[in-house]
Amino acid sequence: AKSVGNIMGNFHPHGDSSIYDAMVRMSQDWKNREILVEMHGNNGSMDGDPPAAMRYTEARLSEIAGYLLQDI
Repeated sequence: AKSVGNIMGNFHPHGDSSIYDAMVRMSQDWKNREILVEMHGNNGSMDGDPPAAMRYTEARLSEIAGYLLQDI
């Protein structure tokens, strides 16, 4: 919830659901070849189960995401 709040406060003040949905999608290995966000907690399933509410999850950038951002 803290990372979503930071993004919403600094970049996208139009609600938190789209931010959290994007983070969840970047953590799902069945939707992306490489995951960009490592999520601890329920991030949904291939069967269509929804992810847990953001207050029940933790997230951090994956190692490959760090490589993508290192030269910016």
